[in-house]
Parts: sequence; C-alpha cells; structure tokens
Amino acid sequence: MNQLDKDTTLCISLSGRPSNIGTRFHNYLYAELGLNFVYKAFTTSDLPGAVGGIRALGIRGAGISMPFKERIIEHVDVLHDSAAAIDSVNTVVNENGTLHAYNTDYQAVVNLLRDNGLPHSHSVAVAGSGGMAKAVVAAVRDYGFTDVTVLARNEDTGNALANQYGFDWRRELGTAGPDLLINATPVGMAGGPEAEELAFTLDAIDEAKVVMDVVAAPAATPLIRAAAERRKTVITGAEVIALQAAEQFVLYTGVRPTPEEIRRASEYSRS
Repeated sequence: MNQLDKDTTLCISLSGRPSNIGTRFHNYLYAELGLNFVYKAFTTSDLPGAVGGIRALGIRGAGISMPFKERIIEHVDVLHDSAAAIDSVNTVVNENGTLHAYNTDYQAVVNLLRDNGLPHSHSVAVAGSGGMAKAVVAAVRDYGFTDVTVLARNEDTGNALANQYGFDWRRELGTAGPDLLINATPVGMAGGPEAEELAFTLDAIDEAKVVMDVVAAPAATPLIRAAAERRKTVITGAEVIALQAAEQFVLYTGVRPTPEEIRRASEYSRS
C-alpha cells in the first residue's frame, strides 16, 4: 500500500452488502503500478446523500453494486451508452464535479462467453431481472445466443426485460433443460438470506453443459460447487468481477493493467 497523503485520490464502492474483493483488487493494482490512489468499500441507506458526497468531495470514482445499479441513474449527469442501453450503472466517474455513468459488467460477460468458446446454438436461461440481469441479458443477445429465457419472480420486470430483447419470460424454469444456466440474482451470496440456496434445481444443473454465476462472494457459490461436482464447465462471479473491475480501473486512472497484473490482482482479492 502506498503512503497516503493530501494528494491521494479516493475511489469507492457502494453496495448493499460490501465485500473486500473490489477493495483488495484496486488497492493491489494501485500499489503495483505506483499510483497515488486508495479504494474503500461503503454501503448506504441514503443514496442521494452518498452521491452528493462523491460530487462534493471530489471522489474520483465509484463502483456500484446491488441494489443501487438502477436507482443511481437519476442522480448522475451523463449516462454513457454502455449504461443507457440497459438502464443499469456499475461505474461512476467524477470529472470535475460532473458524474459520468458506465456499465462494465456487460463487457465482462461478453468477454467470458467468448473466451470459453460457447456455441451460439446453446439454449440459455438467465435468472434475474435487476440491474445485473439487464447487463447479462444484453450480453448474451450480443454474443449471438437466440434461444434465451429470462427467469424472474417479478412478472413485470421479467417480462419487460425478456421483451426488450425478443426473448421469453417464465416465473420458473420448469422441466426445460437449457445448455447454459446463468444466475444474475443474489441467491448464493455470502451474508444474504439465500446464501446457502441454489439458483437452479439440481435437475437443471444435471442437464446443463455450462453454469455461470455472477455472485462473486464466495467465488465457490452453492451453484458453482454443485456444477463443478457434476463436471460442468463453470464461469464464476470472481471471473466476472475481475474483468469488470479492470475496466473500472482504466476509467478511474487512465492506466490499463496487463492481463498478468489483472490475474495477480484477482488472485489477491480472493486470498
């Protein structure tokens, strides 16, 4: 960790349930690259006040997590294409008091689907209809999947998200057996009310070829553990958060870490 002084630039995260992953990831790279930055995680019950603090105190950037990804939109000044296209924000950058909003989750998901070489013919089920689910559904559409079902308990938001991209909505998966299962809900998140639950049934996991979970803490969620035990290809939330955090890092600092530096920072963030 660099020595802090009056010129140190502060970046933060805002999350309903903060973890150490982003904090350790960013601070590792600041130290490795010799940047006079520091990163600190926060939660808040006063989102307008927190955003006002970002603006008033000159906080350089903020990573935005559930449940603030959609609610923060009304409090920023410039909504960039990556966030406007899906009405979901995961990154705010303060440019001299003007707050710019982006979404780096989308690109992280696209990159992981591409890196795993998944066939476009795979059928897909995405659980969720919130801010992260919006990024995931847009990513699977743009990757090239066409047989996609949005699973959501909330019919209004689930149907709206599915219809936006020409997909189907269901409240539950039922007897369908998609090739790719993606959890974009908080189910399985450490510290949450559903920390020990599965986002999909064991029967669905048995039928799947690939299982992806966007929950990053823990990296081995109940869903990922169940899929790994069944020898499925797994894509973890730790992978998602590392790639999206790397893009946030670039937006905050103007410096792009190497793939090796990102790998080391990701490993450190989960150690």
